[in-house]
Amino acid sequence: MDPQLPRTTEAYLERIGAARPARPDAAALRELQLRHLTTVPFENLSIHLGEDIVLEEKLLLDKIVADRRGGFCYELNGAFAVLLRALGFRVTLLQARVHGEAGRLGIPYDHMALRVETDDGTGPWLADVGFGDHAEGPLALGDRADQRDPRGTFRFRIAQAPAEGGVDGAPCAYGDLDLLRDGAPEFRLDLRPRALADFRAGAWYHRTSPESGFTRSPVCSRFTATGRITLKGHKLLTTVGTERHETLLGSDEEVLAAYREHFGVRLDRLPPEGGGVGVSVSNG
Repeated sequence: MDPQLPRTTEAYLERIGAARPARPDAAALRELQLRHLTTVPFENLSIHLGEDIVLEEKLLLDKIVADRRGGFCYELNGAFAVLLRALGFRVTLLQARVHGEAGRLGIPYDHMALRVETDDGTGPWLADVGFGDHAEGPLALGDRADQRDPRGTFRFRIAQAPAEGGVDGAPCAYGDLDLLRDGAPEFRLDLRPRALADFRAGAWYHRTSPESGFTRSPVCSRFTATGRITLKGHKLLTTVGTERHETLLGSDEEVLAAYREHFGVRLDRLPPEGGGVGVSVSNG
């Protein structure tokens, strides 16, 4: 075990404003996920600032805990997995493919999510702090009924492989699950265990391809008690329930101040708006 891990674990808990749980049970997992979602932003700033994104546990922890930054799914769920394991949870990395327009699936390793086992006989659970606008709490992986969450109604459905003519056929060979939110599919989850290094190709694609939404413009977003707050370029978007408010920030100094005030992110320069493609990054 990394001799620095106990110290890092305490620093991580301080980072998200959480106390060390007495036991790794479902209630503790729910609290840790919500704390993470409200304190650590979902952001793609490294792509637009030309910073390396390396999928190694120590470097992920350095970025999120020591540097007090956020990241996208591979970074956020990769680091959260380290925290959960240090607290006694049993964690498996899972890959998923996001449902796009017209139900089209994204690339393999499009998204990283976590299968978490607790010590109270519940679950297993799907924990996810890296999908942006998503469930507040973990979702029961074995439950096929509706699961109500403050952010919507979620349901796991056995995924169907496409048959001839584009019509769904038999269940997928490996027991994949589609996750639906309010009846609309979000992503297709592959339940086979993965290692962190398996996600390098997906991370490389999302930080270099013009087809990836992450390369098009910088974004920084997190949950709030009543909705979420998002900074896209010079636009500050605040969602409270179903109401959405937009504020246009006039100067670069105002944008840098918004990063500090709303997300705890301190930058010495703004990421350029529109086009992180072609920056020099490392696969680790």
